[in-house]
Amino acid sequence: MASGESELARSWRQFQNAFRLAMDSIQAHKLRSFLTLLGVIIGVASVILVGAAIDGLDVYAQESTSKAFGAESFIVAQIAAGRITRTEYFQRLKRNKPIRDADLRFVKAVSGDDVLYSPYQNNTADVKRENFTCEDTAITGVSADIATIRDVGVTDGRFFTDGEERARLDVAVIGETVKDTLFPAGLSPLNKTIRIKGIDFTVVGVLEKLGSSFGRDQDKALYIPAGAYERIFGTGNGYAVFGRPRPGSGLSLQQGLDEARVALRTRFHTRPGEADNFDNITPDAVRGFIDNIMGMVAAVVVPVTGISLLVGGIVIMNIMLVSVTERTREIGLRKSLGARRGDIMLQILIEAVALACVGGTLGVATGGLLTLVIGRLFSLKLHMTLAYIALSIGVSSLVGIASGWYPASRAARLDPVVALRAE
Repeated sequence: MASGESELARSWRQFQNAFRLAMDSIQAHKLRSFLTLLGVIIGVASVILVGAAIDGLDVYAQESTSKAFGAESFIVAQIAAGRITRTEYFQRLKRNKPIRDADLRFVKAVSGDDVLYSPYQNNTADVKRENFTCEDTAITGVSADIATIRDVGVTDGRFFTDGEERARLDVAVIGETVKDTLFPAGLSPLNKTIRIKGIDFTVVGVLEKLGSSFGRDQDKALYIPAGAYERIFGTGNGYAVFGRPRPGSGLSLQQGLDEARVALRTRFHTRPGEADNFDNITPDAVRGFIDNIMGMVAAVVVPVTGISLLVGGIVIMNIMLVSVTERTREIGLRKSLGARRGDIMLQILIEAVALACVGGTLGVATGGLLTLVIGRLFSLKLHMTLAYIALSIGVSSLVGIASGWYPASRAARLDPVVALRAE
């Protein structure tokens, strides 16, 4: 037991001595050490910044999807899938049936007690008030239930009601950009009149600000009742239907979607075993697609930024080889006084790892600072995550070990006699 303790104590003393010698060497060559650190700092900061940008973009995309889609809603339509090929599009257009007003009434009659439904049609048009014009505004025709289905937020006024929709009143809920364009200088738009395609609409509410999504202004939009929309733009060739389990129904999102699918399959006389002759999509499918895209981006970009860490490792190795050459006589003297190969190797390794770890820590701090500054300057959502911090520190430590191993083993193999003769 005593022998084991003494061996442990000796190993600890060896480590302490090697650590002190390594720190003395780093402090004795401050400029060289700093330039060595710089490569690692830049590499780690690059990984942190790129990681923050990727995660920030992912969070931004998820938030935008949630705001635009609704957290617990689904869509059924003739074609609802996001990214499909041109061939797939025409195949589905040929196979799937459009959903029309009579189809939606049937679905509501079958499953409307458990699921909320709203038609969803959109188009663009100029919206005017007096001498002001909001060009190419996204106009969406929906039912009053869309506010619950998609968690539509209203910051001023209210959303239109079922009664207003059934009475086919011309009312509108406008986005922030439409409000600012048509009602400048802080003028309240409530109960004021706007004009769409020559028809006057009364503004009853202002939508929650959503911001831009992939370059598209989501606040340059307004909602009007589906009946009013059809008077302006016509019925078209069917429409999409948003759905969501009614609050208190106890149904999950998937169960609500299943009820809608069963109702539509019945309406369209789809045979058992046949695929649906309509499309559906849920937030999870959209989020899964976004996650796949972000994963592919990370798989390409992060290794590329990691090359800078490799360059930092090469710099460390080069500096350590120079350091070993400079200290050849010192190493020979230490070996002649009884230092073992492990002692010499440990000192050089600790020096390389210390440089890499200090560089990694400073790189994380630099990356965090750049993330904060760039995020505020350009109003970007950049998120530093523990995963990228751990990756950067771990890789920089491995870089230190890998880059220090060869110089350390070279120093440890020096013949003390030859080393003492070195100039």
